[in-house]
Amino acid sequence: MGNIASEKGSDTEANAGQAKPVFLEGGFKAWMAVVACWCVMFNTFGYINAFGIYQAYYKNTFLRNESENNIAWIGSLQAFFMFSGGLISGPMMDRYGPKVILVPCSTLFILSVMLSSLCKEYYQFILAQGILGGLTNGLCYTPSLTAVNHYFFKRRPLAMGIASSGSSLAGVIFPIALSRMLNDTSLGFGWSVRILGFIMLVFAIISCITINTNAPKRKTGSPFVLDAWKHPAYTIQVIGLFLVIMCFFVPSFYIPSYAQSIGISANLSNYLIAIFNAASFFGRILGGAFANRLGRFNALIASSAVCGVLSLTWLAIDAHGSMIVFSALFGFFSGIFIGLFTATIALTAPRPNVIGSYIGMALGVLSLASLIGTPITGAMISHYHSFHQAMIFAGVCGLVGAGLIIKARVHYSKEWIA
Repeated sequence: MGNIASEKGSDTEANAGQAKPVFLEGGFKAWMAVVACWCVMFNTFGYINAFGIYQAYYKNTFLRNESENNIAWIGSLQAFFMFSGGLISGPMMDRYGPKVILVPCSTLFILSVMLSSLCKEYYQFILAQGILGGLTNGLCYTPSLTAVNHYFFKRRPLAMGIASSGSSLAGVIFPIALSRMLNDTSLGFGWSVRILGFIMLVFAIISCITINTNAPKRKTGSPFVLDAWKHPAYTIQVIGLFLVIMCFFVPSFYIPSYAQSIGISANLSNYLIAIFNAASFFGRILGGAFANRLGRFNALIASSAVCGVLSLTWLAIDAHGSMIVFSALFGFFSGIFIGLFTATIALTAPRPNVIGSYIGMALGVLSLASLIGTPITGAMISHYHSFHQAMIFAGVCGLVGAGLIIKARVHYSKEWIA
């Protein structure tokens, strides 16, 4: 269990006499890797989690003549490059370690935020926030996740839950800060975004100092471990995660816009994203503890299915109170999903120094879900002048994705409570 290469015998780099990997499950360097990943998650996924605020603000200001679909492409490109960057940084992590990637890419990411603060036109936002911000995000994201997986196995869900909670905290801070600065001060868009950039600069410096790994560097073989795709536990899981990611980004992008469409004020609708991410924080922490007891695959399946069901119940929501409850519940269960999905991908890797490639290849595929998901639903919203079709699309994707992850889990192990 947990070592597919040894079970199937098809990983070309797996040596029969190779010693079983040893995971420290703690210690100073291990927890420093968690700190580094927490800071990177704060700056990467956390920043993208706040895109719902940008979506609504751009529609009301700079990009009022653009459709919801066109504006969504900015965030979708950012998410796409954040995931697809793993195709480059995952294999590089296995070969060179994290610092050589994190230091220059963190610097370029902060530059992208500062450039975004100067943008006025649609193409400028696409280039600075969508492409440059997303790509440099992705180049930082995968190595930091991989470093945590190098140190932990039994306690991996808890460690990943703690590390990924950084994005939830950022998802609380950024929407509130942006909403206050944009609506209640005279700072304007430029300085509001630059202030966020300076905050993220602090966390970028911390991550570059604390990031480390104990895995031996992989010096031979192809950058990509293509034999991974021969294993159903990996391949089917990635397909299922693809569909769940399609579900996940719909509420995180469109909660503010939908709330305003049913008469909720701009301020309160922006706070819904903060509520969403505050609940996600608890989901990531508690999800890790839950996964250690009942199995990380089981926790991932449950959270994916609940996200699908919640997306369908969104159809019936048309009041302030129910919108708050929906935001909190979806945030909690999507937080469990985000905290665990890279941990279950890492489970299928035969040894630590290929985890980066396994996660990077998976994220490369998942990047397509983040690229096309919200533009598809944005097109539905624009065409039907209603959010209902997008909600149904998200719900079906979440439930079908959960079903595929169940199938992958059966291929991984027959022991259901494990």
